[in-house]
Amino acid sequence: MERILGIDEAGRGSVLGPLVVGGFLVRSDRVDALRALGARDSKQLSPSARERVYAMLPTVGECRSMVLTPREIDRFVAHGRLNELEARAFGALIRQLSPDVAHVDACDTDANRFARSVAHWADASARVVARHHADRDDVVVGAASIVAKVRRDRSIDRLRRRLGIDIGSGYPSDRRTVGFLRDYLARSTSPPPWVRREWATMQRVKPERPGPTLDAFGDDGGRDPRIAGRPVQPARDP
Repeated sequence: MERILGIDEAGRGSVLGPLVVGGFLVRSDRVDALRALGARDSKQLSPSARERVYAMLPTVGECRSMVLTPREIDRFVAHGRLNELEARAFGALIRQLSPDVAHVDACDTDANRFARSVAHWADASARVVARHHADRDDVVVGAASIVAKVRRDRSIDRLRRRLGIDIGSGYPSDRRTVGFLRDYLARSTSPPPWVRREWATMQRVKPERPGPTLDAFGDDGGRDPRIAGRPVQPARDP
């Protein structure tokens, strides 16, 4: 029987917490049983339904995930290489699970290019098929999206309990998240490790710190030659 691996991610656009890559491995003769569990794109399921299906997934296949921390994400985003980071993680899951074929949700605008990148980092004999909306159209990728989403949500919930405050979903579109970040950064001198510093959201919400006055450079008002007036490039969320 062919061993099929579905791969998807959750948390790519979040400003808080990790990006979680989820994988689900199933034999081809068990795909119908997977569908019968109600596996589908995690975005089409309520949180309680996701948890219910997630709990049953091990009865038909194998769940696996990889957590990418904000620090790792920032390092790649700073050089415009977030797609490469995802391809590396997808490839790592393929190496771990050794499927015959891997179906992946393409984050690149060019799905075939993303498939080639994943195959490069997989360095394995598995065939890689990348498609846009694979989580919606392929039940095995849908199962992987549930793995990624549930484990990402649990990570955010742990952070919420640790901080003792509602941090929202972690996404820039969430007013609770943005309000929490603005209040937190107003009281802190630097962003915490669970925040993605390279996100444009951080540039919008971080408080303005007062800069040095001319008096700081001497009575003659001369400019410190060590300070260069370099233009700041606007940051963008991937």
